[in-house]
Amino acid sequence: MSTTRTVDISQVFGQSPQVLAEILQDGVNLAAWQRRLPAQVEDFSTVLLSLDPLLADERVIDVDERHPPQLPGLLPEAADLHGYESFVADVAWLVAAYTCLLGARRIGLRLRVLEGAMCPRFHVDKVPLRLLTTYTGAGSEWLKEEAIDRGHLHNAQPAVDNIQRLQAGEVAILKGEKWLGNEGAGLVHRSPMTAPGERRLLLSLDWLA
Repeated sequence: MSTTRTVDISQVFGQSPQVLAEILQDGVNLAAWQRRLPAQVEDFSTVLLSLDPLLADERVIDVDERHPPQLPGLLPEAADLHGYESFVADVAWLVAAYTCLLGARRIGLRLRVLEGAMCPRFHVDKVPLRLLTTYTGAGSEWLKEEAIDRGHLHNAQPAVDNIQRLQAGEVAILKGEKWLGNEGAGLVHRSPMTAPGERRLLLSLDWLA
């Protein structure tokens, strides 16, 4: 027997990182910090996109909110680029903030230069909470609740005017289907539609334990 949701589904945005804590509220399935990247981090990310082959880093991090996270050897091929230290510090800060918000003990980190859409269809994530930020390039696309037919997501062709997009530099936490009480209300999103050869640098963090 289906149940009727009594909490409206909404998204929140703000220019302070404190807005990310709003994702813990019932009914909020997206919280986004509308930040501007530091110049050195932005410059580093732009240069990184021009390198071949496409760089990536994936790791599991055991974290302790009493100590700063350590990211030894993050994207070692890019260590000589100007702004590398600032970039690593920024990633570490996001890991620490995500850890603190959730009281996490283990985080899954994926950092990738992508060419083409990784997940081109609108979908929901089968995770509790996922942090996403696009350092350079097109940001992830998402839909407001009134633009969704959740019963036919895989065939969804929403009107272009209904598609929302995160901007480069913005930090978003997406609530998925495995967050307790959020079943049937995960944020509907997809990778952006990009031109051939267009690249983006995406960081995602997942709460593993």
